[in-house]
Amino acid sequence: MKQSVFFITPPFTQLNTPYPATAYLKGFLNTQNITSYQADLGIEVILELFSSKGLLELFESIDLNNSNLSDNSKRIINLKKEYIKTIDPVISFLHDKNPTISHIICERNYLPEASRFHQLEDLEWAFGTMGTKDKARHFATLYLEDISDLIIEAIDPNFGFSRYAERLGRSASSFDELHTALKQENTYIDSILLSILQIKLEKEKPTLVAITAPFPGNLYSAFKCGQWIKKNHPSIKVSFGGGYANTELRSLSDARVFEYFDFITLDDGEAPVLNLIEHLEGIRNLENLKRTFTLNSGTVKYYNGSTLPDFKQKDVGTPDYSDLQLDKYLSVIEIANPMHRLWSDGRWNKLTLAHGCYWGKCTFCDISLDYIKTYESATANILVDRIEELIQQTGNNGFHFVDEAAPPALMREVALEIIRRDLTVVWWTNIRFEKSFTYDLCRILSRSGCIAVSGGLEVASDRLLRLIKKGVTVAQVAKVADNFTQSGMMVHAYLMYGFPTQTEQETIDSLEVVRQLIEVGAIQSGFWHQFAMTAHSPVGLDPEKFLVKNLIPEIGTFANNDLYHYDSTGCDHQKFSDGLKKSLFNYMHGIGFELPIHEWFDFKIPKTTIPKNFIERCIEADDEKEIKPSSKIIWLENKPTIRFYIKTKKGKSTNMASLHFSTKKEDVEIAVKEDLGIWLIKLLEIISINSKSNYTYEMIQKDFLTNNLGDFTIFWNGFTVAQLRDHGLIIL
Repeated sequence: MKQSVFFITPPFTQLNTPYPATAYLKGFLNTQNITSYQADLGIEVILELFSSKGLLELFESIDLNNSNLSDNSKRIINLKKEYIKTIDPVISFLHDKNPTISHIICERNYLPEASRFHQLEDLEWAFGTMGTKDKARHFATLYLEDISDLIIEAIDPNFGFSRYAERLGRSASSFDELHTALKQENTYIDSILLSILQIKLEKEKPTLVAITAPFPGNLYSAFKCGQWIKKNHPSIKVSFGGGYANTELRSLSDARVFEYFDFITLDDGEAPVLNLIEHLEGIRNLENLKRTFTLNSGTVKYYNGSTLPDFKQKDVGTPDYSDLQLDKYLSVIEIANPMHRLWSDGRWNKLTLAHGCYWGKCTFCDISLDYIKTYESATANILVDRIEELIQQTGNNGFHFVDEAAPPALMREVALEIIRRDLTVVWWTNIRFEKSFTYDLCRILSRSGCIAVSGGLEVASDRLLRLIKKGVTVAQVAKVADNFTQSGMMVHAYLMYGFPTQTEQETIDSLEVVRQLIEVGAIQSGFWHQFAMTAHSPVGLDPEKFLVKNLIPEIGTFANNDLYHYDSTGCDHQKFSDGLKKSLFNYMHGIGFELPIHEWFDFKIPKTTIPKNFIERCIEADDEKEIKPSSKIIWLENKPTIRFYIKTKKGKSTNMASLHFSTKKEDVEIAVKEDLGIWLIKLLEIISINSKSNYTYEMIQKDFLTNNLGDFTIFWNGFTVAQLRDHGLIIL
């Protein structure tokens, strides 16, 4: 029987853009001529809930006799008429469809306000750098968060804009708690979700529903969807996969899970889904599925007999975002920091430059798992072809490359190809702060449309970075981050505290490093995560080597990834959490740099040992290395025009040439001797980015000397080349 596939992302991931897993799989099935449909039920539930009809029903369902309601919730209930009146215009505004409403939102007499607006007293300064529309979006976000607070307190404590019942999915070595929760009466959010799901199934009539849960905050809703389908449409087969299964369910043995799903697949979904479709069509037996759990004779069995290899990146196709309601996502601004808001503001087409991580050594990371350890990239031409296809398909030029760590060489080639094709692309991605990101490479990336990068500074301590095997130093991170910011891009740092053996002194010194990095403008935002030991990382696989003890060594029957551990040599890491996060929040908003670090903590801490100008010295350090003969030289700007003239000084005449070209910001004139000018005109045409030449430093030097133009070292280190370097001559 020919299969009809329906891909689902259950609530909740992001408000501003769809999670890409279903679009990736739909794009792949297109290459196999298999029709599929997809839906992001998260955004559809949000839009149903946050509407005049949804709020009316919400307020009507609240028990007004509940004596435990806070004064804040009571205030929102008292203002229910105002919330119902304003919600549809606000949602339309956040869809970018009603921009003029920003003026009355900013006047602060249109939206009802509850406790979330109290923080504005501390952040009012920030709005001086925000336009009216952005300021209004921030107010509208606070307004939605106020309603969210009411939902959590009065209706459903599991609610969250980017997660639902996340607690049930975290460290769930036993299925008992989740299984019990799923047997309870449907929650308010469940009812909305399942009514939407019912309409979708009746319309699409699939034979296979494939549900992806990338995070713990999707898990409960994924099981709830599977539960409802199995009960109401028993003929439909249900599969489950995604990031949660890939990391947590690799040792699954609890048969009760298969009351909700028929199959659970692991790792890259293309080959397992294709094999599953073939099995359901009767052309592949059960034993020859790929990385798939199912129930056989009451026992959980894992089948991986397929000889079909995983598909190469060049063969997986272009992600297909059709079916998704791309114009219905909400651009919200949670905080004013311009880098931090990229995760919630704007609609981004998500693509992957390369599968896995080209570094693959970090000891805290799940480097033993396929999605990290198997590194493979597509070519720049294929990737930019996909970029063009997605721009055409979605009408959107924004891209978030969701790599574990985008490889610098591939980023360079993609950027050059974008520039050569004269494409308008706005993009950002995740990187390692490695020395390959020179100032010139960063200029190329910026020129192609890169606006920001995020990367792991982690513990900001050289000893611990070595223990992590991060392959970078604090000084290197500072220099690379400054290269990005000096090239016009924003930088976000992932920060970690609590790595095994980390001391109080190292924690405080790390905070001082972060303070200096933000104060000098090398990074614009960051986020502190407490170290979590996972089963598939080098620390989790060999905890004794890192002087920690796994407190729960037994393997559970359900999820097995996060490991409780005891660090006998380090400090009490948890007590630093509030101070680290509070200080960083202030630093990201440009305040608090002058405060002594101990002001952020309510207990005694050691003084930092980091010199006050440490980061400034790292950035200012001369790291200019001798140019390699094989270094590629590229000219980014237009071909100059040349004008010849005679320069007379003290009775001596010299034949001169004036090279003129226009950049986007200014006109540039470079005066040189005539023979050098003629040579430069020819050279700049040869090394033009559009010529796709591979002209190297060595070739330029040889050509210069062949034309008897003088001392090449003096020329290369002189004023003429300095002017060219300032205006478009790039060394890669």
